[in-house]
Amino acid sequence: MNTVEIIARKRDGISLSKSEIEFFVNSYVKGSIKDYQMASLLMAIYLNGMNDDETVWLTEAMLDSGEKIVFPKPDDIYVDKHSTGGVGDKVSLILAPLVASCGVRVPMLSGRGLGHTGGTLDKLESIPGFRTNLAWDEFKNGVEQIGCVVIGQTENIAPADRLMYALRDVTATVESIPLICGSILSKKFAAGPRGLVFDIKCGNGAFMKDIDSAKNLAENLIRIGKLMGKNVRALITDMNQPMGSTVGNLLEVLECIEFLNGSWQEDLYNVTMELGAEMLMLAGVKSGHDQGLELLKSKLEDGSVLRKFQEMVEYQNGDLSRLLETEKVLRSRYIVQHKAKQGGYLRAYCTYEIGRLVIELGGGRITKEDVIDHSVGFKFFKKIADEVSTGEIIAEIHAQDKGLANDIDEKLYRNIEISEDRPAIPELIKERLD
Repeated sequence: MNTVEIIARKRDGISLSKSEIEFFVNSYVKGSIKDYQMASLLMAIYLNGMNDDETVWLTEAMLDSGEKIVFPKPDDIYVDKHSTGGVGDKVSLILAPLVASCGVRVPMLSGRGLGHTGGTLDKLESIPGFRTNLAWDEFKNGVEQIGCVVIGQTENIAPADRLMYALRDVTATVESIPLICGSILSKKFAAGPRGLVFDIKCGNGAFMKDIDSAKNLAENLIRIGKLMGKNVRALITDMNQPMGSTVGNLLEVLECIEFLNGSWQEDLYNVTMELGAEMLMLAGVKSGHDQGLELLKSKLEDGSVLRKFQEMVEYQNGDLSRLLETEKVLRSRYIVQHKAKQGGYLRAYCTYEIGRLVIELGGGRITKEDVIDHSVGFKFFKKIADEVSTGEIIAEIHAQDKGLANDIDEKLYRNIEISEDRPAIPELIKERLD
């Protein structure tokens, strides 16, 4: 096949065949197609899009470029969840053991922080010794024995995606629905799940800022997933304020431990439970939403979920002993209280900027080589529509440098808005799609 002709066909808006897409992806992974040629095709896809057949073929070619796990039959009980990323989004840490405690197998492939959003792997690695780089056999055995394991993408998992994403990041082609679908689904399906539930974040702290773009992404992911023979559902959830009460790797892990011990923020609880109910229905454990919620609630209350979380951490070489004893937690050197300068109601968070401030504190990466400080971040005490008194503590800033903490304190005043009138509470579950 002629590489230049394939690029030209997509440039001119002509649909590519399955063999053309497979040839291009396979040749790129082998090195016979160069970065500048793949970059040209990516831009042509970005500008002209792909139909459903092309997107399926692209996703399958990316998936087939690396290793894949096949679990034993019946395979319906293997279900995963994917979030498009938010600020304070720690749902996966609770959801995996929660659903696994109900008899579902959760082979979870997760990522690191991307831009202003935190990463599940970074959060878990704030637990001393926790390994996210398990070999395939370790991963598969853990899913069978424990019920849930969380790992990151390796060089052998969808290598075409890893190479293509690095190019997309520097060629302004990230925001392409077919490329997003191919990237997410090729990685997720490599880990062997039969079902997949998406948490599509929507709001000022999400990549999808409005309901229309969030719904468009959700519908495409569901459609392509089903064309590939998988069971896929999605929830569109609010990301106009940090989820739960904390933002920052260790702080979020500690919040998850508190959650599993029976103390939680309402928004974190509701989103986690709703996603869990969807996963139980996909797995066939429960046929209805309300029955799923009841089972999840019972597992939380009897301690099953905490025990499952401890089993997962132990299997992945993590040591929870220090985190379970408050006085042994290695916290940041300085905690600065952010206090309200006026009374009223908390009207809005600039959630995206708060995510960026965590990076400024050292809790995220600007380049992929940066070393994360797991201890830094924020703890928030107010939600949108909560009443605030003058001088009341709205947040804590956890930092290693006092001058930086004071600087972040001033910046928070520009990113937390207080008004005289009480605003509406944001709708948490904006839409449910299957």
